Amino acid sequence: MNSTSQKLSVTEKVGYSLGDLSANLIFQTLVTFLAFFYTDVYRIPAGSAATIIFIVGILGAFVFTPIMGLIADRTHTRWGKFRPWVLWTALPFGALSLLAFSTPNLGEQGKITYALATYSLLVLVYVANNLPYSALSGVLTGSMEQRNSLSSYRFVAVMVAQFIIQVLLLPLVLILGNGDKARGFQHTMALFAIVGTVFFLVTFFTTRERIVPTAGQNSSVREDLADLAKNRPWQIMLLVTVLIFVNLALKGGTYIYYFKYYLSEPTLASFLDQIGFNGLIAGLNRLLAGMGLTGFRWPQDAPTSAFSLFNALGIIFMIVGIGFSKRLADRFGKRDVFAGALFVSTLFLLAFYFYAPGAIGLIVVSYIFHGFFYGITIPLLWAMIADVADYSEWKNHRRATAIIFSAMLCGLKFGLSLGGALVAGILAHYGYSADLSVQSPEVVNGIRLTVSLFCSIPFLLGVVLMFFYKIDKSAELRIEHELGERRLAAGASA
Repeated sequence: MNSTSQKLSVTEKVGYSLGDLSANLIFQTLVTFLAFFYTDVYRIPAGSAATIIFIVGILGAFVFTPIMGLIADRTHTRWGKFRPWVLWTALPFGALSLLAFSTPNLGEQGKITYALATYSLLVLVYVANNLPYSALSGVLTGSMEQRNSLSSYRFVAVMVAQFIIQVLLLPLVLILGNGDKARGFQHTMALFAIVGTVFFLVTFFTTRERIVPTAGQNSSVREDLADLAKNRPWQIMLLVTVLIFVNLALKGGTYIYYFKYYLSEPTLASFLDQIGFNGLIAGLNRLLAGMGLTGFRWPQDAPTSAFSLFNALGIIFMIVGIGFSKRLADRFGKRDVFAGALFVSTLFLLAFYFYAPGAIGLIVVSYIFHGFFYGITIPLLWAMIADVADYSEWKNHRRATAIIFSAMLCGLKFGLSLGGALVAGILAHYGYSADLSVQSPEVVNGIRLTVSLFCSIPFLLGVVLMFFYKIDKSAELRIEHELGERRLAAGASA
């Protein structure tokens, strides 16, 4: 494999990270608000909406993703293997994002057909964009230190997108739609489509693939799959990816119940007043009204309002944690830092079980520390997956970057689906009823167990798996050095 300078400029790192910001403006909206949009805005029956989301999710995870991985690894253009897919899908991604959140009046069956068609096409184009984009991180540089830095830039952008969607999207929908949610979603997605398309083009024009396979290193699908079956680090990282995203779905799906049914509503309201949050929202609304705009529609009830603030603080401190990730990984190695930070973040999750309903300050502080230490792990997970591609090339003398990333993305989607199903399953097991404003002590205790112990189990299993992951700091340096020598030799003989 040919190789030139492995150092990435700040421009290239920022340019690459803008692609993830673009993709996550859409992905986070789909994960967080698609069901709400279908049922409450487009008025599709809930059962039909659930069926559409489930069927297309399965297609995306187990059909579109692996097929795209095989196609991307076999793409050959003057721009490389993966960069052209970012270019080719930029405009379709933006257009389909807008169409998927539009609300044509087609009658009930027509709406269902329209939703199924537009969501299916959007997920197909998302996979064709995001899988090559993710794999691109493995071929921009062979330097593991530079890869650590690139991942930090990338996941700061992801957290910015997550903050925009989880904290600001609904107020933005109400403002841009002047209170009309259907029009607001369409205008918001039009804005995201324009910004996303431009950012994808920036990603294409500012990046360059440096790890380029030589002509003699083509492989068959059977060889790629056989390499995966023998790749122990890949197997471990696949399990870790599933566990991480089980936790994220389980945690994210249960916190709202913790705020609504366990924490003291009067104490939450008092807390929001004491920290000046309610005054801040009132002042912002006066400013917007003075400009002739619709007010900032922050949730009015204390549990939902506090939960939104809770999410915002968590995301902010995850970004702070990401800022420490590269320096720690460069010094101690990705594996050890990942395992250590994941373990410490889990301790702050476990603490949630022991807090009284009025201990709002302690709960917020614990979540801040949990977010900080979990933030350290976020870029390392994907940098380690890129290292697994290096390990496969080092061991087998063949590189199959996209198929490795496609398997991890399958694990991600499976973990999200499993975690989401566990939320409903656990609530049902303890006897939760949405018709009751006050839940039984058994349900409340089940909610406390879920946000603490049950959410901690996947993270703790991930920490244990790291003891079997052999790519430590010394192995990273050895693999990087030997692959660098091979690539130089291949370049000299080409």
